[in-house]
Formats: sequence, structure tokens, C-alpha cells
Amino acid sequence: MTRRGWAYFIAVGVIWGLPYLLIKVSVREISPPLLVFIRTGGAALVLVPLAAARGDLIPALRRWRAVLVYTCVELAIPWVLLTNAERHLPSSFTGLMIAAVPLAAAVLAWATGSDRVDLRRLAGLLLGLAGVGLLVGFEVAGSQLLAVLSLLVVAVGYASGPWVVAHRLQGVPPLGVVACSLCFCALGYAPIAAFALPDHALTSPVIASAVGLTLVCTIVAFLAFFALIGEVGALRATLITYVNPAVAVVLGVAVLGEKFGVGTAFGFVFILGGCALASRPLRRPPPGSPARVPHARPAPVEPAAPPTSATS
Repeated sequence: MTRRGWAYFIAVGVIWGLPYLLIKVSVREISPPLLVFIRTGGAALVLVPLAAARGDLIPALRRWRAVLVYTCVELAIPWVLLTNAERHLPSSFTGLMIAAVPLAAAVLAWATGSDRVDLRRLAGLLLGLAGVGLLVGFEVAGSQLLAVLSLLVVAVGYASGPWVVAHRLQGVPPLGVVACSLCFCALGYAPIAAFALPDHALTSPVIASAVGLTLVCTIVAFLAFFALIGEVGALRATLITYVNPAVAVVLGVAVLGEKFGVGTAFGFVFILGGCALASRPLRRPPPGSPARVPHARPAPVEPAAPPTSATS
């Protein structure tokens, strides 16, 4: 990887580990629907004209039905659930739970016949689930269980978004998909946000957090992510999944004083280790094996898709 590639990788890894902290601060005074509207609407105002200038908007609008499905599973539902969950859960815990997205993606690929299961991937899935169990068992009170369940829905949504892109939006420019999705999401939440305005002036930390979510964690993050893909390729770009939760934990502990217990430590290691095993490509069969026989039907392979997943 080049120095420029490393610079983009570090930048995106840090930027997409930051939203958990900023959301935690923002929801002190801003309702989840309003915060989603602010974030998506502000980002759409910048990214939609940019996508239009590059000619990326029209191809996405031609596939508006698929883009709308992507918007629901990747932005509209996950972002409001994630934001609401952070009203009840530590930001570091939330970041670690979302790190389980590759596990959900692996299950989705296997369930839809897009990929195969081997012992290594099965072991990774079980290890990752054990990590989730440790987090929930040691760090969650009974009253927080509903918020945890909503984060599992978020993980499934984040895993489903790239699947929709791969199977329904192949060949559509990623920037066009993201710009349209942000616009659709903002329009959908506008009526709800209008009735969720705060009844008092917002404090400076909350305003700064909402602005940071919009400018840095959405606009800059997507542009940097596309630059990272162009520099190192889509496969390597997805490795930021293993950086984001570490950043979320460090910021939660250092800035907000959140605790880092034994359950968090072991859950962190188990989830990331499980994701690494479950998402690794299958080993090529040795020459002469049945899978190498010319008339044998190869296992289906997940098509390469623009990784437009919003991981926070």
C-alpha cells in the first residue's frame, strides 16, 4: 500500500470511528429523527450537486427503486435505530456491536447462495457470536436489552446494503447511489423532523457534534472512502471495519469516561477475530481435487460491489 493509501486508510478508519462519540453527545438534546435529518440533509446539499456534476446522479436515478431499498436498509432504518440506541448505551459498546457487521454479511451471503461455508468461516461466526454474547452478558443491564436488539437490526441493515448494491445496482456509480440515498432519506425524515424540533437553544457541544457528524463523518468520510477505494481497491478498503471499533472504544473511554471492563476487552477480541475468520476468502482447492475438475460446477461467488456501506 502506498503512503497515500495508508493516509486515506487511517483517515477513514478514524473518521468512521468518530460518529459514535458525536452521536452520544448530540442525542443529549436532539431527537434521533431530527439528527438523522440534519446529517443526511446537510450531506445531500453537498454530495448531490457533486454527483450531478460528475454525471453520477442520472444512472442512480434510473434505478431509483433499488436505490430506495438501499436507502431503507443502509441509512433510514439503521441510522435512527443506532442514534436512539446511543441514548441508552455507551458509545464504545455501540461501536463494538456494529463491528459484527461482517458476521451478518457472511450469514447473508451463505443464506442467499452467494458464498460457501467452510470450517474456518463457521469457527469465525461462532467466535464472533461469542464476543457479542460476552458484551451483552457482562456490559448490558436488562433495561438496555431492547437497545441492544435494535443494534443487531442495524448490523443486518449494514450488511444488506452492499448486497443490494451488488445484486441490484451493479455498474451504478457509488457516489450517485450515496447522494441519492442521502437525499431520499432526508426527504423521508423531513416531516418527522419538523415535529421534533428542540424547545430550547442547543448547547455548543451538541451543535459542534451535529455539524461534525454532517461535515466530517458523512461528507468527508464518503469522499475519502471513495478515494481510498481508488487507491487500494475495494477489498483492502473494507479492512477499515477492524479499525472503526477500536477508535470508538478509545474515544468513548478517553473523552466520555466510559468504562472498559473485562467483558468489553474479550468481546472486542472475539468479535474482530471472528469477523477476520468469517470474511476471509475461501482457500483455493489443490490441483486434482473435485473442485478443480473441469466439469464440476464451481460455487457461486459474491459479485464485486462498490462498498457503499455506511458503517456508522
